[in-house]
Amino acid sequence: MIDADAIRAGLNGGEFFVEYLPTIDLDSGRCVGAEALSRWRRDSGAVVNPFEVADLTQDIALSGRIAYWVIETVARELGDWLRAHRDVHIAINVPPEIMGRGGLEHAVANAGLMDVLDRIIVEITERGVPDAIGVDALNRMRAVGVRVALDDVGVSDANLVVLSRVNVDIIKLPKTFVDCLLDEASASQHLAGLRALMHATDIQVIAEGVETERQVEILKAAGVRMIQGWYFSPALPAEEFKAFFAAHQ
Repeated sequence: MIDADAIRAGLNGGEFFVEYLPTIDLDSGRCVGAEALSRWRRDSGAVVNPFEVADLTQDIALSGRIAYWVIETVARELGDWLRAHRDVHIAINVPPEIMGRGGLEHAVANAGLMDVLDRIIVEITERGVPDAIGVDALNRMRAVGVRVALDDVGVSDANLVVLSRVNVDIIKLPKTFVDCLLDEASASQHLAGLRALMHATDIQVIAEGVETERQVEILKAAGVRMIQGWYFSPALPAEEFKAFFAAHQ
């Protein structure tokens, strides 16, 4: 049975691991970083659907504990790599439970990542846009070099309201949006909304879930410069990611 107690036991038992999803710059074809993703492999060897884990831990303290563990794992696996490469980034998903009240700052400092803050991207979702204290914490982190990404962003006017609540450097388009680009009937509407959002925010855009050459062509023509997805690579263990990075320079 998969429930919060089972997830907690898996975390305590060392069943969780991190994979890194490469981010590609379309202009140069270079890998410029990755998103750190937590994964859970049970004793049976089966890897649990990460969306199932996210659903079960949403809005409870366990999500914060997983985020702390990911930060510590990134520091252990890629801390020295980040120090050796000045022009790369690692994105880490952070729930609202650890925003503000010193939680995020403490986790980064405790993991020994303070010297590479300019290489860290904190990803939050629209649901995870924090309270006033959390927003203040994010803005303080931005002041010392951390970048903030808003994940799973649609292209409606409502998102401009969300973006107005917290300063972000990056917006991430979900796979559902990217998939719609292959439907000619809806592509023009989605692209019009994307261009309006990019014009209104003047911030970087990363498209997730890119799987086909046609999607790459459409996104590049629309002005999107960064992508993630199986078209280039699935998420990889740390050593395989470092090899992928070296091969895509």
